[in-house]
Amino acid sequence: MTSLTRRTLVGAIAAAPAVSIVASPRVARAAEFELKYGNNLPLSHPLNIRAEQAAERIKSRSGGRVEIKIFPNNQLGGDTDMLSQVRSGGITFFTPSALVIATLVPVAAINAVGFAFTDYNQVWKAMDGGLGSHVREAIAKLNLFAFEKMWDNGFRQMTTSGRPIQTAKDMDGLKIRVPVSPLSISMFKALSAAPASLQFSEVYSALQTRVVDAQENPLPIIQVAKLYEVQKSCAISNHIWDGFWFIANGRAWRGLPADLQKVVGDAINDAGMAQRADIKGLNETVQADLTSKGLTFNATDSDSFRAKLRDGGFYGEWKSRFGDEAWGLLEGAVGKLA
Repeated sequence: MTSLTRRTLVGAIAAAPAVSIVASPRVARAAEFELKYGNNLPLSHPLNIRAEQAAERIKSRSGGRVEIKIFPNNQLGGDTDMLSQVRSGGITFFTPSALVIATLVPVAAINAVGFAFTDYNQVWKAMDGGLGSHVREAIAKLNLFAFEKMWDNGFRQMTTSGRPIQTAKDMDGLKIRVPVSPLSISMFKALSAAPASLQFSEVYSALQTRVVDAQENPLPIIQVAKLYEVQKSCAISNHIWDGFWFIANGRAWRGLPADLQKVVGDAINDAGMAQRADIKGLNETVQADLTSKGLTFNATDSDSFRAKLRDGGFYGEWKSRFGDEAWGLLEGAVGKLA
């Protein structure tokens, strides 16, 4: 498995067109299956680097019968637009985060239960195991096909302009920006914080003007959005893990012959595994960079957060919402929550 550093990410992007030119046959032939894949991330993100590699592999191993055209960075619209398009068949593939597809498949949000996962070993035990299968079956009921391997979006961390967040007590009355997600709002209210749902485009100014004092996002987002300029400390809380489901329009997927389904499936799942390693390495690099920019990091007492959520009825409420079967699969990977 190849790992990607920031330098090799840039190099891979620059090299991609050249690889395509070299690999192209002298006499251009239209592919038997031309498939469109849309996503909301820039070309420099590991998701697109690995998707491009998967597309090249698919074209080669299918003998040119399958060609995947990638449309990154919201070229085909926002998440809601692309989710609609992949359902209608306007595009073949889309990679929504679990919280995005949860608008249609509520159980898909279960991986974002607060403080459920302590590390990636638990994440992949659940999502590559019974819980992931359960969610894929629910997705299939919408005439969508979800590939076996989820791609990584990362753990979310909390930053603040005031005192560091170390235990659940530090959340009391904390004005923190959260995404427009019922699960996130519920969690922070249960921690006695004062969550405010704001669009991401408003986060920097809201922190700068002290409309809110804190926010939570994966480290690469904190870096790209320069939130370190208006925040002092970052708590490595790992309070929510989120990933991308690589999904396909069900009719289009069933329209592929079995041999081509295997070629496409193997390439996409292998690329997803490589992307997981990329994100892990990138997070380590990003933390060092943010430290050099003045953001201080501290560990947190995750047990205190779980106890607060348990005592406040958060886990009990969401167990009833997700159902006993899904919740049992989650606890089978992470241990008792509710």
